[in-house]
Amino acid sequence: MRAYISVGKLRFINGLQYRSAAFAGIATQFFWGFIIIMIYKAFFSQNDPLRMTSISLDQLVSYVWLQQAFITFIVLWFRDAEIFQLITTGNIAYELCRPCAIYEYWYVKLLATRLASALLRCFPILIAAFALPQPYRMENPPSFVSFALFAVTLCMGLLLLVSISMFIYISVFWTMSPVGSTLMIGAFGEFMAGLIIPVPLMPEWLQKIAYSLPFRWTADFPFRVYSGQIPAHDAAWGILVQLVWLVVLVTLGKMLMNKALRQVVVQGG
Repeated sequence: MRAYISVGKLRFINGLQYRSAAFAGIATQFFWGFIIIMIYKAFFSQNDPLRMTSISLDQLVSYVWLQQAFITFIVLWFRDAEIFQLITTGNIAYELCRPCAIYEYWYVKLLATRLASALLRCFPILIAAFALPQPYRMENPPSFVSFALFAVTLCMGLLLLVSISMFIYISVFWTMSPVGSTLMIGAFGEFMAGLIIPVPLMPEWLQKIAYSLPFRWTADFPFRVYSGQIPAHDAAWGILVQLVWLVVLVTLGKMLMNKALRQVVVQGG
């Protein structure tokens, strides 16, 4: 365990060095945040029966700013090129020589990288979002309980997302190219997580599909808990569902990793 903590700490510290990229990312997230909120504002301003949803404009605004602030917590296209290179070049042999399990080792590396990137971005975005005029201002959670549940669900969602992203890296053992799996899993997963269209705005039949998959538990669920759109009682049950999904995905990921490592062929050996 001490080895994994040390790896995570080193990767976290290294990730904090990329301040220029973080500042550029902050500007990008602000741009997209304003564009998306403008679209929802126009959508809700029309006298159309389709706008009658279970989520309000204020809740959607908070939903959007949380997306932008914690973008590295919730997107699947955020990847570690070093791991892909290790697999495709055969340098995975060096990883296999380490006195630790490779699945846990990569998991901690990916987790620390996302944490460091989010720490550099989230606070400036959130501070500015709370200071904006209406209708672009981010609202406070309805209660301290909602905020506490949001913090727990967001952390659980991050663990769940990293376990999903591990399947992308594992698939490269067979495909030898990260492009296909990144595009397929990334595009489908982010859509079902509510990053393209918030789940409450989806048709009912599509919502049922989203609820049956693990993706929405990484982003849509914690953001709706923050705004109070999902009440505390349902949020508590949702945390249990997140935990079940995490156990299932990590167990399956370890099984696939072991299978891939038994079949791996290293150049020159």
